[in-house]
Amino acid sequence: MNVHDHNRRAWNLQSTEGCRWSTPFSDDEIARAAAGDWSVRLTPNRAVPTKWFPAYPSLAGVRVLALACGGGQQVPIFAAAGAEVTSFDASDVQVAKDAEVCARHGLSARTMIGDMADLSALADGSFDMIFNPVSNVFAADLAPIWRECHRVLRPGGALLCGFMNPAFFLFDHAWLEESGELCGVHPLPYSDLEHGDPEELAAQLEAGLSLEFSHSWEAQLGGQIEAGFAVAGFFEDDWDEDSTRLQGWMKMYAATRAVRMEL
Repeated sequence: MNVHDHNRRAWNLQSTEGCRWSTPFSDDEIARAAAGDWSVRLTPNRAVPTKWFPAYPSLAGVRVLALACGGGQQVPIFAAAGAEVTSFDASDVQVAKDAEVCARHGLSARTMIGDMADLSALADGSFDMIFNPVSNVFAADLAPIWRECHRVLRPGGALLCGFMNPAFFLFDHAWLEESGELCGVHPLPYSDLEHGDPEELAAQLEAGLSLEFSHSWEAQLGGQIEAGFAVAGFFEDDWDEDSTRLQGWMKMYAATRAVRMEL
């Protein structure tokens, strides 16, 4: 099956129904960003260090590719801070929220719909920064994503990226909820298409829920390095108890700042 097309439809549905990642930031948050007071997140709870940005608080003239992070959140923040922003997302509903929030505040942002593994509509070296919150769990293969990110960044440009800890996919989460005990059931790297229960997968597809994939740290961090990036920043982050009983057992998210080098 075509994973990208399925997950595009799944995220259109999820964004329409509403969730944390598809709820636009408030007018007050956008106004504060325009006044130089802003922060954004690659992972659920921890703000991205300000030193990771080409300039702070002003991003005047900085060319930003907001990759797979539609929903009326980071895109209008960056635009309010002065950046030249392109929102590139699989979900047309998520992209429409970026466009609507920006238009309401008189901000400019280009919006595009597509697959983050295929940025062929974007020119080589056309961005100073790529901002990519946790989204690679919805992609089956990361190597083409890292190659495309390297291509569209200028030399010295930075890819800011969020990751889910692959160990999250190791466990039986239903058993953990019921018993409070860890039980490893899935081999890693995990794929909904290969390792999930067939009946559960059928129900998942019928309900229009997104397909997810874990990726090894070698594929995530090593893959960036192989594509021509130098990892220059790293942090870990938690989630919350309402989202998973794994909270407190381990850090479930991480983020990197990777600088584009010449191959």
